[in-house]
Amino acid sequence: MSTLARARCTLGAHPSALDTALAAAVLVCMVAGSFADPHGPEGVTWSLRTPAVLSLVLMAVGAAALAFRRRAPLVVLGVTGCVSVVESVTGDPRAPVVMSAVIALYTVAASTDRPTTWRVGLLTMTVLTGAAMLFGPLPWYAQENLAVFAWTGIGASAGDAVRSRRAFVQAIRDRAEKAERTREEEARRRVAEERLRIARDLHDVVAHHIALVNVQAGVASHVMDKRPDQAKEALAHVREASRSALDELRATVGLLRQSGDPEAPTEPAPGLDRLDELVGTFHHAGLSVEVARADQGAELPAAVDLAAYRIIQEALTNVRKHAGERAKAEVSVVRVGPNIEVTVLDDGTGDGDGGGDGTAPDGGGHGLLGMRERVTAVRGTLTTGPRYGGGFRVHAILPVRSRTDAAEDPV
Repeated sequence: MSTLARARCTLGAHPSALDTALAAAVLVCMVAGSFADPHGPEGVTWSLRTPAVLSLVLMAVGAAALAFRRRAPLVVLGVTGCVSVVESVTGDPRAPVVMSAVIALYTVAASTDRPTTWRVGLLTMTVLTGAAMLFGPLPWYAQENLAVFAWTGIGASAGDAVRSRRAFVQAIRDRAEKAERTREEEARRRVAEERLRIARDLHDVVAHHIALVNVQAGVASHVMDKRPDQAKEALAHVREASRSALDELRATVGLLRQSGDPEAPTEPAPGLDRLDELVGTFHHAGLSVEVARADQGAELPAAVDLAAYRIIQEALTNVRKHAGERAKAEVSVVRVGPNIEVTVLDDGTGDGDGGGDGTAPDGGGHGLLGMRERVTAVRGTLTTGPRYGGGFRVHAILPVRSRTDAAEDPV
């Protein structure tokens, strides 16, 4: 860093020191300018004339006031304006005391708003120029009088320009900070949504397959001594269910890999095309499930297809866990206009491990909550509750097309 840059940083960190240095520099310039004689026989000449004592006092007062220009800019402008008026009326030849007033006017314009700058600037220009023209020793049309008008106008304009630039830079900085905060909030929101989606998938996979493993392991343990062939078949189902659970867990956790991680094999998300396979796993677990489909083989959006599959999976898992050993389930998938309706019914009595209402007896289950979140994510509706006469009903309406697309179809 250069010496000039270091000095600038040091003065910028201490505004009072910078103002004091500026006041000293202005005083030196005013004193040096007082030796110029603008009315010499050959124009402006330099001489060794000594300024009047009053002029020296006025220059010292004006320069000293500039040391406080940041603390009280209007007061400093008033002081420097007064000493400038006195010098304009009494000085002959004049000393450039008006320089301190120009600096003070610049400070006011740079630190206030534009209306204040206009009012204060016009007042200062009028008072200083009018006093010099009306009461000064020179003719009203003298160049010194016009110079007072010009320099005060330049000071006000320069200060207003600096204030406008500072406001523009600050506005850009504020917009950049706001955009950064918005990006961070959006990133956090997306991360939260992704975590919630992955949590739902993990819950669905684990709840379904572990429930099947638990049932088949219980069957194997019960018939191990008397019917070993049936026990072997149950253990085979346990192995198949555990392998499916591991595959789906691997596919779900694979979403968490970074872009630079080694690639892992994944499979497409399940949908209604795998409904028969899903129902088959429950048949092996001893649950009687009847399926009725009237969806006309419609192609569903991936999110809707996955949501429908997971709702059926979770509902049947709850039936197997909570509805009792003799419960039967009915699954229907029907296309109704722009929607696909998924219904899962059971006639359970609630004499199993759970309470028969789709939740664990301690209220700690998240199955219904997960289904509701999935349906809400695709802008659908979910209705759950006990059936009249016993059992439980899960009914989901999932939009396949927007209302606009449905309205445009020919009747």
